[in-house]
Amino acid sequence: MQKRILFDSQLLDLTLNRLCQQLIENHDAFEQTVILGMQPRGIFLADRLQQKLTGLLGKEILTGHLDTTFYRDDFRRRESPLKPNTTHVPFIIEDKKVILVDDVLFTGRTVRAALDAMIAFGRPKKVELLVMVDRKYSRDLPIEPFYIGRQVNTIMSQRVLVEWKEQGAAEDAIWLIT
Repeated sequence: MQKRILFDSQLLDLTLNRLCQQLIENHDAFEQTVILGMQPRGIFLADRLQQKLTGLLGKEILTGHLDTTFYRDDFRRRESPLKPNTTHVPFIIEDKKVILVDDVLFTGRTVRAALDAMIAFGRPKKVELLVMVDRKYSRDLPIEPFYIGRQVNTIMSQRVLVEWKEQGAAEDAIWLIT
């Protein structure tokens, strides 16, 4: 097993700053925009974005956490029961622009499930996808991110490992494992 670093802590912070600038360019003061982090690891990225945007804009940005467990197309195909995560969306997304956030985009199936799960909170005006790592050439569904930290060419046997301090890692890091 070989590990190649995609993001160390410093590059991750720099990339988050760039993504925040792109978000501000497209959403101004976030009056009609909310952020939804996808469980499990997209919530850490969404919370980091929310903190940086709050600092840059000087106001609180509406941010929620969305669980897709029961909306997945492979929900009943697993041998052991799935354990759902918490959904915390303390606002209505009706007619809002939604920034859907995840750490890694692979096949697109989790994003499809998130689109279904979001409808319980209203019909958004627009949905944009933000991911830290876009694994190109691996889609099962025609889903593409609007904001990308980094694109990587991967094969099916490789995986992307995301380590967040919030999950107990010593340092933030994102690795490509072969």
